[in-house]
Amino acid sequence: MSGTFITFEGIDGAGKSSHLEAFVQWLRARGRDVVLTREPGGSALAEALRELILHRPMDALTETLLVFAARRDHLVTTIEPALARGATVLCDRFTDATFAYQGGGRGFDLGVLATLEGWVHPQRQPDLTFWFDLDPAQAAARRTAARAPDRFESQDVTFFTRVRDGYAVRAVAAPQRFVRVDAGAGRDAVWAQIERAAAQRLP
Repeated sequence: MSGTFITFEGIDGAGKSSHLEAFVQWLRARGRDVVLTREPGGSALAEALRELILHRPMDALTETLLVFAARRDHLVTTIEPALARGATVLCDRFTDATFAYQGGGRGFDLGVLATLEGWVHPQRQPDLTFWFDLDPAQAAARRTAARAPDRFESQDVTFFTRVRDGYAVRAVAAPQRFVRVDAGAGRDAVWAQIERAAAQRLP
Protein backbone atom coordinates (compact mmCIF):
# COMPACT_ATOMS: atom_id res chain seq x y z
CA MET A 1 0.00 0.00 0.00
CA SER A 2 1.32 3.41 -0.91
CA GLY A 3 -0.12 6.71 0.20
CA THR A 4 -0.23 10.12 -1.48
CA PHE A 5 2.32 12.86 -0.90
CA ILE A 6 1.04 16.44 -1.36
CA THR A 7 3.03 19.63 -0.80
CA PHE A 8 2.13 23.31 -0.43
CA GLU A 9 4.84 25.68 -1.69
CA GLY A 10 5.30 29.41 -2.12
CA ILE A 11 7.17 32.44 -0.86
CA ASP A 12 6.59 33.67 2.69
CA GLY A 13 3.38 35.66 2.78
CA ALA A 14 1.73 33.85 -0.13
CA GLY A 15 -1.02 32.55 2.15
CA LYS A 16 -0.54 28.81 1.80
CA SER A 17 -0.55 28.14 5.54
CA SER A 18 -4.02 29.63 5.93
CA HIS A 19 -5.43 26.92 3.63
CA LEU A 20 -3.61 23.90 5.06
CA GLU A 21 -6.12 23.00 7.76
CA ALA A 22 -9.08 23.51 5.43
CA PHE A 23 -7.48 21.15 2.94
CA VAL A 24 -6.85 18.58 5.69
CA GLN A 25 -10.56 18.66 6.50
CA TRP A 26 -11.46 18.41 2.81
CA LEU A 27 -9.30 15.30 2.46
CA ARG A 28 -10.62 13.69 5.67
CA ALA A 29 -14.18 14.29 4.57
CA ARG A 30 -13.36 12.04 1.61
CA GLY A 31 -12.18 9.24 3.83
CA ARG A 32 -8.45 9.84 3.80
CA ASP A 33 -6.05 9.24 6.68
CA VAL A 34 -4.16 12.55 6.66
CA VAL A 35 -0.82 13.45 8.23
CA LEU A 36 -0.11 17.20 8.29
CA THR A 37 3.56 18.11 8.60
CA ARG A 38 6.05 20.82 7.65
CA GLU A 39 9.61 21.66 6.62
CA PRO A 40 11.97 22.43 8.09
CA GLY A 41 10.55 20.25 10.85
CA GLY A 42 8.12 17.37 11.07
CA SER A 43 10.15 15.23 13.50
CA ALA A 44 11.76 15.91 16.87
CA LEU A 45 15.25 16.28 15.41
CA ALA A 46 14.07 18.26 12.40
CA GLU A 47 12.13 20.68 14.62
CA ALA A 48 15.31 21.32 16.65
CA LEU A 49 17.21 21.99 13.42
CA ARG A 50 14.38 24.29 12.27
CA GLU A 51 15.09 26.63 15.17
CA LEU A 52 18.72 26.90 14.09
CA ILE A 53 17.88 27.36 10.40
CA LEU A 54 15.32 30.10 11.01
CA HIS A 55 17.05 32.05 13.76
CA ARG A 56 20.81 31.52 13.82
CA PRO A 57 23.20 33.26 11.37
CA MET A 58 25.06 30.90 9.03
CA ASP A 59 26.45 30.72 5.52
CA ALA A 60 24.57 29.24 2.57
CA LEU A 61 26.34 25.87 2.63
CA THR A 62 25.70 25.34 6.35
CA GLU A 63 22.08 26.35 5.86
CA THR A 64 21.65 23.95 2.95
CA LEU A 65 23.23 21.01 4.77
CA LEU A 66 21.03 21.58 7.81
CA VAL A 67 17.92 21.75 5.62
CA PHE A 68 18.74 18.43 4.00
CA ALA A 69 19.71 16.85 7.34
CA ALA A 70 16.34 17.87 8.75
CA ARG A 71 14.62 16.55 5.63
CA ARG A 72 16.32 13.18 5.90
CA ASP A 73 15.14 12.66 9.48
CA HIS A 74 11.68 13.95 8.57
CA LEU A 75 11.43 11.43 5.74
CA VAL A 76 12.65 8.48 7.79
CA THR A 77 10.67 9.33 10.92
CA THR A 78 7.40 10.78 9.61
CA ILE A 79 6.80 10.85 5.86
CA GLU A 80 7.82 7.37 4.68
CA PRO A 81 6.09 5.45 7.53
CA ALA A 82 2.86 7.37 6.89
CA LEU A 83 2.98 6.73 3.15
CA ALA A 84 3.78 3.06 3.76
CA ARG A 85 0.55 2.60 5.69
CA GLY A 86 -1.43 4.31 2.92
CA ALA A 87 -1.90 7.75 4.48
CA THR A 88 -2.06 11.05 2.63
CA VAL A 89 0.86 13.22 3.76
CA LEU A 90 0.30 16.96 3.41
CA CYS A 91 3.56 18.85 3.87
CA ASP A 92 4.09 22.60 4.16
CA ARG A 93 7.20 22.85 1.92
CA PHE A 94 9.62 20.19 0.70
CA THR A 95 12.63 20.13 -1.64
CA ASP A 96 11.13 22.60 -4.13
CA ALA A 97 11.53 25.17 -1.35
CA THR A 98 15.24 24.38 -1.08
CA PHE A 99 15.78 24.93 -4.79
CA ALA A 100 13.75 28.16 -4.57
CA TYR A 101 15.19 29.60 -1.34
CA GLN A 102 18.75 28.30 -1.20
CA GLY A 103 19.14 27.94 -4.98
CA GLY A 104 17.19 30.94 -6.21
CA GLY A 105 17.24 33.24 -3.20
CA ARG A 106 20.77 32.55 -1.93
CA GLY A 107 22.25 31.74 -5.33
CA PHE A 108 23.55 28.39 -4.08
CA ASP A 109 24.88 25.92 -6.66
CA LEU A 110 21.93 24.03 -8.18
CA GLY A 111 24.15 21.09 -9.07
CA VAL A 112 25.07 20.60 -5.43
CA LEU A 113 21.39 20.83 -4.50
CA ALA A 114 20.56 18.15 -7.06
CA THR A 115 23.30 15.92 -5.65
CA LEU A 116 21.99 16.34 -2.10
CA GLU A 117 18.45 15.69 -3.31
CA GLY A 118 19.67 12.46 -4.87
CA TRP A 119 21.35 11.39 -1.66
CA VAL A 120 18.51 12.27 0.69
CA HIS A 121 15.49 11.13 -1.34
CA PRO A 122 16.54 9.65 -4.69
CA GLN A 123 13.06 8.31 -5.51
CA ARG A 124 10.63 10.31 -3.38
CA GLN A 125 8.93 13.32 -4.94
CA PRO A 126 5.50 14.74 -4.17
CA ASP A 127 2.58 13.33 -6.14
CA LEU A 128 0.98 16.77 -6.22
CA THR A 129 2.37 20.24 -5.45
CA PHE A 130 0.29 23.38 -5.01
CA TRP A 131 2.46 26.41 -5.74
CA PHE A 132 0.97 29.56 -4.21
CA ASP A 133 2.31 32.20 -6.58
CA LEU A 134 2.19 35.82 -5.44
CA ASP A 135 3.91 39.09 -6.33
CA PRO A 136 6.78 39.52 -3.82
CA ALA A 137 5.76 43.09 -2.97
CA GLN A 138 2.25 41.96 -2.07
CA ALA A 139 3.67 39.08 -0.03
CA ALA A 140 5.93 41.53 1.83
CA ALA A 141 2.93 43.65 2.82
CA ARG A 142 1.17 40.57 4.16
CA ARG A 143 4.22 39.46 6.15
CA THR A 144 4.64 42.88 7.75
CA ALA A 145 1.05 42.79 8.97
CA ALA A 146 1.22 39.21 10.23
CA ARG A 147 4.21 38.60 12.52
CA ALA A 148 7.78 39.33 13.53
CA PRO A 149 10.08 38.08 10.75
CA ASP A 150 12.57 35.20 10.93
CA ARG A 151 15.86 35.08 8.96
CA PHE A 152 14.05 34.39 5.69
CA GLU A 153 11.01 36.60 6.15
CA SER A 154 13.26 39.60 6.84
CA GLN A 155 14.82 39.40 3.37
CA ASP A 156 14.02 42.11 0.83
CA VAL A 157 11.75 41.98 -2.22
CA THR A 158 14.70 41.29 -4.53
CA PHE A 159 15.48 38.10 -2.60
CA PHE A 160 11.87 36.93 -2.81
CA THR A 161 11.75 37.74 -6.52
CA ARG A 162 14.63 35.30 -6.99
CA VAL A 163 12.82 32.75 -4.82
CA ARG A 164 9.68 33.12 -6.91
CA ASP A 165 11.74 32.63 -10.06
CA GLY A 166 13.22 29.48 -8.48
CA TYR A 167 9.75 28.08 -7.96
CA ALA A 168 8.83 28.91 -11.55
CA VAL A 169 11.81 26.91 -12.82
CA ARG A 170 10.77 23.89 -10.72
CA ALA A 171 7.19 24.17 -11.98
CA VAL A 172 8.29 24.19 -15.60
CA ALA A 173 10.49 21.14 -14.97
CA ALA A 174 7.66 19.12 -13.37
CA PRO A 175 4.34 20.29 -14.89
CA GLN A 176 2.71 16.92 -14.20
CA ARG A 177 2.74 17.50 -10.45
CA PHE A 178 2.65 21.30 -10.10
CA VAL A 179 -0.57 23.27 -9.82
CA ARG A 180 -0.05 27.03 -9.86
CA VAL A 181 -2.43 28.80 -7.50
CA ASP A 182 -3.04 32.50 -8.08
CA ALA A 183 -2.45 33.52 -4.47
CA GLY A 184 -3.29 37.15 -5.21
CA ALA A 185 -6.97 36.31 -5.57
CA GLY A 186 -9.37 36.54 -2.65
CA ARG A 187 -9.42 33.82 0.00
CA ASP A 188 -12.51 32.09 -1.43
CA ALA A 189 -11.12 32.23 -4.96
CA VAL A 190 -7.83 30.71 -3.82
CA TRP A 191 -9.67 27.90 -2.06
CA ALA A 192 -11.76 27.27 -5.18
CA GLN A 193 -8.55 26.78 -7.20
CA ILE A 194 -7.26 24.27 -4.66
CA GLU A 195 -10.50 22.34 -4.45
CA ARG A 196 -10.96 22.19 -8.22
CA ALA A 197 -7.41 20.95 -8.85
CA ALA A 198 -7.59 18.38 -6.03
CA ALA A 199 -10.87 16.99 -7.36
CA GLN A 200 -9.28 16.59 -10.79
CA ARG A 201 -5.85 15.28 -9.73
CA LEU A 202 -6.50 13.02 -6.75
CA PRO A 203 -7.96 9.54 -7.19
